[in-house]
Amino acid sequence: MMTRRDFAKAVSVAGATGMLSGCLTDDKDKGKSNSGSRALDVKDDMYEVKKTGNARILHITDTHGNLLPNYFREPNVNLGMGPAFGKMPHLVGKHLLKELKPLGIKPGSAEAYAYTYLNFEKMAHHYGKTGGFAQIKTVLDSLREGAGGIANTLTVDGGDTWQGSGTSLWTRGRDMIDACNILGVDVMVGHWEFTYKEEEVLNNLTFFKGDFLGQNVRIVEDALFDDTYTKMTETYDGNGLYNEDENMPFKPYTLKNVGGHKIAVIGQAFPRTSNANPKKYFFPDWSFGLREDEMNDLVEEIQEEHKPSAIILVSHNGMDVDIKMASRVKGLDAIFGGHTHDGMPKPIEVKNPDGRTTVVTNAGCSGKYIGVMDLDIQNGKVSGYNYKMLPILSDHIKPNKEMASFITKMRQTKYDKNVVEARNKKFANSKERLGKTYEEILSEKLCKTDVTLYRRGNFTGTWDQVLVNALREEYNSDFAMSMGVRWGTSVPAGNYVTMEDLMTNTSSTYSESYVRDIKGQELVDMLEAIAENLFQKDPYLQSGGDMTRVGGFDYTINPTKNLGERISNLVKDDGTPIILDKTYTISGWAQTTEIGHGRVMWDVAADYLRKQGTLKLAKVNHPTLEGVKDNPGIANYDGKLI
Repeated sequence: MMTRRDFAKAVSVAGATGMLSGCLTDDKDKGKSNSGSRALDVKDDMYEVKKTGNARILHITDTHGNLLPNYFREPNVNLGMGPAFGKMPHLVGKHLLKELKPLGIKPGSAEAYAYTYLNFEKMAHHYGKTGGFAQIKTVLDSLREGAGGIANTLTVDGGDTWQGSGTSLWTRGRDMIDACNILGVDVMVGHWEFTYKEEEVLNNLTFFKGDFLGQNVRIVEDALFDDTYTKMTETYDGNGLYNEDENMPFKPYTLKNVGGHKIAVIGQAFPRTSNANPKKYFFPDWSFGLREDEMNDLVEEIQEEHKPSAIILVSHNGMDVDIKMASRVKGLDAIFGGHTHDGMPKPIEVKNPDGRTTVVTNAGCSGKYIGVMDLDIQNGKVSGYNYKMLPILSDHIKPNKEMASFITKMRQTKYDKNVVEARNKKFANSKERLGKTYEEILSEKLCKTDVTLYRRGNFTGTWDQVLVNALREEYNSDFAMSMGVRWGTSVPAGNYVTMEDLMTNTSSTYSESYVRDIKGQELVDMLEAIAENLFQKDPYLQSGGDMTRVGGFDYTINPTKNLGERISNLVKDDGTPIILDKTYTISGWAQTTEIGHGRVMWDVAADYLRKQGTLKLAKVNHPTLEGVKDNPGIANYDGKLI
């Protein structure tokens, strides 16, 4: 294990030489170099966190299969509605920096680059990529050593780990299991993990060395009426059948000794997995829900039976849901959340029903941050805490050799006939990729880009504009839609767009494309339903995603209104209105209720990008926004604000 002294020296050397994971990526041909010629102003002790308690919790979440360093542009639109108005995590840009000023975070600093979209291209060129499992491993080992050894730490993963890259898709998540074992993950929960087939999930769990928890996941009654489900779980060491009497496939909680103190860890999967993903095809035997009552009962049971010094929740609810749950569940000391990709350098303190305080955090996405919480446990209970979030600035951290070696070797795997990358059998395996290594496939340069490609934001993203443009070209459709998911890395203007970049924005197990007829009124109804999921004032009724991205038309939305009143003024790109009773053609990808009949999204978009030479976007379909001019969750919006 690397000592703190070794680590400080490694950071210094990496900063001086511009050391990235050179064995993993090569930026020398990019439009803007990430070399050590930059003037570096990252503090040498940035990753030194003085131990202030006696139990250290280390938190990562939503890495989405990104084993390599990457760029991720934070949103300039992240609206908070109702009780969330003007509160973290719904602050962007300068509004967020003002909130973080007491933490000493200044404009232009490494932390400002990590937490905001401000001057993204300039800052990305200056500070370089973020994340990377080899760099995360280095920092985690140092933080463990700084806490007095691994026995004084617990490493938790908030889920969305096994999906989001070409290699995670082609290995069906197995590459991420192996990487998490090297990383030293003790506990994890799931969401996109469940978008592999049940048997693939259970098989992966036979290799995971930590605990996979899910207090809110149940086996549907019909699955236990015959022996089929039970026999399947027996094949995988009993994984998937934790408690048959209570229909529980996974452990609801685990007890850990951290620094000589008993800590109970509860796991919460994404409550809306069955609604947001193709349940019938991937996990027909499992159901999900928020299950707040069961959570209250479980906390009480743990307190009575085990008398732990602390009870923490590792959650994939999303930040707003976690804040509400903290206000309604007694006995939780801290919630380590995921799903909504919120970088939270400042935790939220919430009073719960028994008058105690629950600390709520979230650790962003794509491997961009590590959350560090030191719990001060005195007389068998938490008496205080100290929290710090660490941006993982890849260029300034020496990669861990074991992890770097694993990633390099894994990427030399050859794509073969056993790879499954779609539900549609016609597109489940690619003849063009057969025999090539993962590295060869993913390193292909598709084009250069004149525009920064990003996804995260409530209404649109330039990455998704590329996807809808590609879909409209593929199908000659009137309109196109791209699902408003929050995963997907960025590409700064002036860089090459690689197949790797594209697959980090499209890789899922149900990325088949499609085209179909749609009435104008149906289009309105779809947008209204999606807006309700996003802007419903009750967090328990939100899904946590962003608005579906559109191509070929614009619309007006008022997020402050109610269902059926938000969407208006649908206008085609040529300026003519969409007629509600007229039929149009619409293309898209990633259907949850049907299997698309067309090619997978990355192949559709790759062909489109290869034709570009240098990518320019003549138009981005930004909706016109009403009623949010004064909302501190929006800044520098490129569309109209009225």
